[in-house]
Amino acid sequence: MSQEKKNKKAGKTPRIHARDLTPKEREGNFKEVALGYTPAMAQLEALRCIQCKKPKCVLGCPVRVGIPEFIKLVAEGKFLEAAQKIKETNVFPGITGRVCPQEDQCEKHCVIGIKGEPLAIGQLERFVADYARETNETLPLPVSPSTGKKVAIIGSGPAGLTVAGDLAKRGHEAVLFEALHQPGGVLFYGIPQFRLPKEIVDAEIDYLKRLGVEIKVNYVIGKIKSLDELMEEDGFDAVFIGTGAGLPYFLGIPGENLNGVYSANEFLTRVNLMHAWEFPNFDTPLHHHKTIAVIGGGNTALDAARTALRLPGTKRVQLVYRRSRDEMPARREEIRHAEEEGVDFHFLASPIEIKGNNGWVTDLVCSKMELGQADSDGRKRPRAIEGSEYALSVDAVVIALGSGVNPLIAKTAADLKTDTKGHIEIADSDINQTFKPGVFAGGDIVTGAATVISAMGAGKKAAEGIHNYLMCRDSQV
Repeated sequence: MSQEKKNKKAGKTPRIHARDLTPKEREGNFKEVALGYTPAMAQLEALRCIQCKKPKCVLGCPVRVGIPEFIKLVAEGKFLEAAQKIKETNVFPGITGRVCPQEDQCEKHCVIGIKGEPLAIGQLERFVADYARETNETLPLPVSPSTGKKVAIIGSGPAGLTVAGDLAKRGHEAVLFEALHQPGGVLFYGIPQFRLPKEIVDAEIDYLKRLGVEIKVNYVIGKIKSLDELMEEDGFDAVFIGTGAGLPYFLGIPGENLNGVYSANEFLTRVNLMHAWEFPNFDTPLHHHKTIAVIGGGNTALDAARTALRLPGTKRVQLVYRRSRDEMPARREEIRHAEEEGVDFHFLASPIEIKGNNGWVTDLVCSKMELGQADSDGRKRPRAIEGSEYALSVDAVVIALGSGVNPLIAKTAADLKTDTKGHIEIADSDINQTFKPGVFAGGDIVTGAATVISAMGAGKKAAEGIHNYLMCRDSQV
């Protein structure tokens, strides 16, 4: 068959869609909603790939996974080899296969998506990672001989974990410092169990430990140790800062100090990291609310709304967003799942006051909005309609409007430059090196809140920079 005919056939072959739990099966529990592929489904989907000579899908991947190569192995039924191929560039395929927005990255550039549905690259990535884990197959550890160099990585979110893995594979001693009691950062405390099971995160972190990465939890850099102390007293040859953006933004409206008002960060952390939904098995209860409003339109807002709906005592969850459904930045899949599960959407609405009684939330007052001219990002700017105020009867409000950076580390390092919002400034963006010698940074602490995979991409770039920095220092001695 000619390549042209193969391309046409692949474009017309329907995409194999993964299975989901039914909305009824999701009620009142935190079971993973997306069930993924069977081996037969994975092979059928992989056979749709036309093995482009110049694969644009790879260019759309922030960590440059060898997509055609691993897809070919899946088509041949060589699932473990496919997992090994992915792990050459991405040490967390079980995570990225679940939470990476492939529709805006690798799949967006898939050639067969021009005339049909793009290849389900994310689903195939998830499948091979799960297959390797579930069959208890231990993949080879591609670790180079020790270089004798020691690197401190501050923050164990996606960026920090990526740096640690890449440096460990190159033979450097990587030590991760995590402020909380569980490594994983936003992967653990920010993304719900039903979207990213904690056992998946644990398995990926265990892989890092097998690579030789040391992880120190309950260790707040900036309080216990400063950057200078790490480098001058503890003998670290370089430092990577990947502390993310975990300082929540609020609305600045009356009533935000009432009981029952949460930031999405606090709400999701209480539930995800501290197992609040499993009280009394875990002694970290969350107050039971009947009607909860979630404010925002991103993935975090959807995560909070879907989490709230699963908590004991919740009868109704209303998501308030100031633009229309089309402008929501959340993934289409997450919006669809929220709709299936019963989240009520209030579009073109913006909160103006939270009312209460005896210190507790009773109502959320909103103004109706209309869309005007487009913003710089192409989305139409919302504006309030005069005299359109109305109230929603709620007993809790979760605010999911993004987050800023914690200034702790920057405040304890005078020669670490930051911008007006507290983001760490980069001197060389090709390697994510800061203005402080030997210190690198990446992820949300540099860019502001973004995606898991973009933080991982920044981590890979920094790991390459750190490796070259360490090796160049050696050659100059």
